[in-house]
Amino acid sequence: MLVVEDIIDSGRTLRWIRDHLSEQEPASVRTCVLLDKPERRAVEFTPDYVGFVIPDRFVVGYGLDYDGWFRQLPYVAVLESAR
Repeated sequence: MLVVEDIIDSGRTLRWIRDHLSEQEPASVRTCVLLDKPERRAVEFTPDYVGFVIPDRFVVGYGLDYDGWFRQLPYVAVLESAR
C-alpha cells in the first residue's frame, strides 16, 4: 500500500495513517511526499519516498493554498509576508 501526501510538516497525520493502516495487516505500507519539512517534525517519522526537502517556509501553489488563495499556481512558491 502506498500513501501519497503533498507535504509533511509535523508528521502526526502520516504517522497516524501509517499506524492505522498497518493494523489492517497489509503486505506493506509505504509513504510518499512531494515536499518534506524535517525541521517542523513534532513526532518521529521519516517518509519512504521524498520529492524535495524544503526549509521551514510557507509554500503555496500546485494544490497548496493560503486561505483559499494561490492553489491554482502551476508551481510551488514561498509565500512571503506582506510588508
